[in-house]
Amino acid sequence: MDRSNEKNIFTDDVKIQRALISVTDKSNIDHLASELIKCKIEIISTGGTSKLLKEKSIIVKDVSEETFFPEILNGRVKTLHPKIHGGILSRRNNQNHLDEIKQHNITEIDLIIINLYKFIETTQKTNSEYDIIENIDIGGPAMIRAGAKNHEFVTVITDPNDYSELITQIKENQSTSYAFRKYLAAKAYKLTSDYDNAITKWLSKKDDNIKHLPENISINLNKSLSMRYGENPHQKAAFYSTDDNRIGAANAKKLQGKELSYNNINDTDSAFELICEFENPAVAIIKHANPCGVAENIDINIAWEKALQTDPISAFGGIVAINRNVTLDLAKRMKELFLEVIIAPSYSAEALQILSSKANLRVLSTGSIPNPSDDGLFFKSIAGGMLVQSRDNHVLKEEQLNFVTKRKPNTKEINDLLFAWKVAKHTKSNAIIYAKNLQTTGIGAGQMSRIDSTNIATKKAIDSANLAHLKEPLTIGSVVASDAFFPFPDGLISAADAGVTAVIQPGGSIKDKEVITAANDRNIAMAFTSIRHFKH
Repeated sequence: MDRSNEKNIFTDDVKIQRALISVTDKSNIDHLASELIKCKIEIISTGGTSKLLKEKSIIVKDVSEETFFPEILNGRVKTLHPKIHGGILSRRNNQNHLDEIKQHNITEIDLIIINLYKFIETTQKTNSEYDIIENIDIGGPAMIRAGAKNHEFVTVITDPNDYSELITQIKENQSTSYAFRKYLAAKAYKLTSDYDNAITKWLSKKDDNIKHLPENISINLNKSLSMRYGENPHQKAAFYSTDDNRIGAANAKKLQGKELSYNNINDTDSAFELICEFENPAVAIIKHANPCGVAENIDINIAWEKALQTDPISAFGGIVAINRNVTLDLAKRMKELFLEVIIAPSYSAEALQILSSKANLRVLSTGSIPNPSDDGLFFKSIAGGMLVQSRDNHVLKEEQLNFVTKRKPNTKEINDLLFAWKVAKHTKSNAIIYAKNLQTTGIGAGQMSRIDSTNIATKKAIDSANLAHLKEPLTIGSVVASDAFFPFPDGLISAADAGVTAVIQPGGSIKDKEVITAANDRNIAMAFTSIRHFKH
């Protein structure tokens, strides 16, 4: 741009004489407009905003009076006109600009007060594509971006929270400071960027032909929680929320307790994502992002006792996720154990009263349970970039099981196999899950070899049985789930020696025949899923 005609002036104080107001959120707009009138600032406005201000006896000039052109296409075109954008974009210290706007009878606009059509809110309220598309704002973002670009001379207000400071500055000297205008411009571009990202995300979801990850991904992150430290005290940390409205730890309401830590949120998310897999009442106890006990039962109190039985030692200081309302009786039971976090859809008043005696215990309410089959993207940060994959939202159905052994599992075993498979999906690889009567009986997680995970799960089951003074290990009569195939028969043989009667695994190993033979030799039923659930 040729700027040779510009005067070298410092633009800290630019007198505000004309304002354009066009807002969807009309809270306090009449008060602001009244203050502007008192400061002898002329107001031009559009449609509904103009009507409201006139009803409040505030003198307003319609945009159509400024442009000498009516609003057309049911209001789709109001401000997209040189009389408006020329008044916004003209540089006050450029003589060529000043000559041109004078030639075309354009009057400068010094202040823009705009907020956008409620696109995101509309997508949350309706599936009507017509209504959603009609709430894609065009003129608003165009004016916001124009004003923000020309922030040396133009003040752009997009947030009602900035009205007060605006009024203060105008009252002091009929102008705004450059620092304030620059701050508002950055805020304006953030708004339009987020707005465009939301539209892009919605349009991408609607296109059924899009089966691949996009070439470019924009993530909108907003700091919603500062933390004392990260995984370790020497690391700084904060929680940044996205525009993903999935129900869970990220947007749960904290009812009591200390502030959440980095590890709390990470573990609580793992616990809640696991518990949403179950339709019946269920409890999951998590430690270091791995389950140490899970149970499903029509009686939520029994589910708690059975989940705790799997590994009561590891459960100390754990995270508990529940997919039902927390009752008084359940609260009393959980109160007996030191826990870091409890997360559930809701709590009875009596339960909250009981839990309140543990002031440091973090109690989170989500309101409801998310759908485990919801799609979405999963991000993992690495040095120099991000790994991105679709959410592991596969939900295994009984009819998808492929029974590969001579003996087929009975109904009880099938139910336990499907239960154990859900737990394995949310356990760090290599994952081995023993389960019986919809209760985990031993868990081995995160080992370098599958046989090590099997041995750990077996030992956990033996230790828990000893603690409970049981006559035999909990693995006797259990089923076992493996998140990936058994590469050799040794893992299955070890599980068989522990007393399991049925196995669920993906299959697909070059040693499948040997593994199946080992199962047949021990009269063990085995089902292949043809899908694995690695979790790193």
